[in-house]
Amino acid sequence: MIQTPKNIAIAGSGLVGSLLAIYLRKLGHTVTVFDRRPDIRTITFSGRSINLAMSNRGWKALREVGLEEEIKRIAIPLDKRAMHLPGQPLYYQKYGKEGEAIWSISRGVLNRRMIDLAEAAGVHFRFDEKVWDVNLPHARLYTGETEKSEWKEYDYDIIFGCDGAFSRIRHKMQRRSRFDYSQHFIDVGYKELTIAPGADGAHKLDKHSFHIWPRGNFMLIAMPNLDGSFTCTLFLPFEGEVSFESLQTKSQAMAFFKEHFPAVMPDIENLTEDFFRNPTSAMVTMKCFPWTYWDKVALVGDSAHAIVPFYGQGMNAGFEDIYVLYQLIDQWGDDWETIFRNYQEMRKPNADAIAELSYRNFVEMSSKTADPGFLLQKKIEKHFAAKHPDKWIPAYSRVTFSDRPYTEALALGDAQEKIMQQIMQLPKIEERWDSVAVERKILDLLENS
Repeated sequence: MIQTPKNIAIAGSGLVGSLLAIYLRKLGHTVTVFDRRPDIRTITFSGRSINLAMSNRGWKALREVGLEEEIKRIAIPLDKRAMHLPGQPLYYQKYGKEGEAIWSISRGVLNRRMIDLAEAAGVHFRFDEKVWDVNLPHARLYTGETEKSEWKEYDYDIIFGCDGAFSRIRHKMQRRSRFDYSQHFIDVGYKELTIAPGADGAHKLDKHSFHIWPRGNFMLIAMPNLDGSFTCTLFLPFEGEVSFESLQTKSQAMAFFKEHFPAVMPDIENLTEDFFRNPTSAMVTMKCFPWTYWDKVALVGDSAHAIVPFYGQGMNAGFEDIYVLYQLIDQWGDDWETIFRNYQEMRKPNADAIAELSYRNFVEMSSKTADPGFLLQKKIEKHFAAKHPDKWIPAYSRVTFSDRPYTEALALGDAQEKIMQQIMQLPKIEERWDSVAVERKILDLLENS
């Protein structure tokens, strides 16, 4: 679809802002991206990252603008979870069918590449320039050194807010009547740590696995990088007996890792330096509506729907926002008001669904993955799905390896969970979980659900 060229501003040069800029340039628009931070390509990354898990939705959005193969060169496919349980041998859980994988990418590496690609497409970036205010009806941006300094005024046709969970663009929209907004912080924070490459430069753990050390109400995860290292993330309550609050000294941190992660402790590079140098970050679910204002302003990605990272879908959902916008542009041409209205109506229910799924996965990853009953349930589901792939697609696969709506994954996942709760109550299920009788019972429950 050819659109009438517009002068468009994007607040935020992160992954979603950069990809949206590439899409808009492809459509012939003039695009300027503002970011209050310095150019990420010129600085050391901040130590508050969780490696990204690119899956089907993200790849689909990149494929549309010809970037899939380019980005796969900086990613590593992970086809399974590696479960590190206390006192038990390491074991693996395949994610999906043969050939299905999520892809580990360093956030910093990907963001730098996306900005390079956007610049090459003709996008203009204005770093170290903070947006303080926006005039919604006239699509005007105001930037300056501080809230009280002199501001510059910029006139645009359209403004996109891609400036994260604490978006300045959304902040202005929130002041309008009938704007719904909520935020919910979980009581768990996270801290980035690193496992360095081996002496030969190789990965010290299996490099095609997503590594998880579940420990009840806290856990450690590790995802591989191209240079042989792993980016680790420690998820831990802020307060309590075992918490960030209880680890105030180097000796306390060492004792904590020695007790809970003895196998990996020697391999975490500069453990205590990383632990006390890198910030402890919070995680928030943010919901709002509407996401748009007339044909002038729209929120995309985290600025519209921040979620906790436990389904690996934050970036994927943001990229899918852009893909959906693009499809609507193809349908409605220059009618931006209709494009924006349809965009928010289509995406809002799906954003709410993935927020719910992400929070549930947090509970699952930290505590249930070490629970024998839960593991048996997953084994039964996998066994049944292998025999009846047309009748049973696990919720994880619906989210990660498909581009069907998140709302569908949530609803069908809930229906499957109801069935499995009944199956798990069957007498001696541990002994006959793979029997024909159990298989028939699931088929019967599916037929009557």
